[in-house]
Amino acid sequence: MMNVIYNSENYYVVEYPAEHAIELVDKRSARGTFLQGDVAERFAQSMQDAVAEEASAEHIDEFLGGFDTLLNQPAVYH
Repeated sequence: MMNVIYNSENYYVVEYPAEHAIELVDKRSARGTFLQGDVAERFAQSMQDAVAEEASAEHIDEFLGGFDTLLNQPAVYH
């Protein structure tokens, strides 16, 4: 099972609860990363904090842009 927790023009964030994991994809560069365990939990909490601060797509995209250096896997669309 997967849950889309964020989807904008620029980013896509998916939660995989059974695996305690989160996938982050930059749609513009077609690159992504897969976070699991404690790292995924800390990312999710940081994202919740960013949303609580300001829930606009611009603000959340700016927050996610801070993770661009981690996006080292090519995203493959089916």
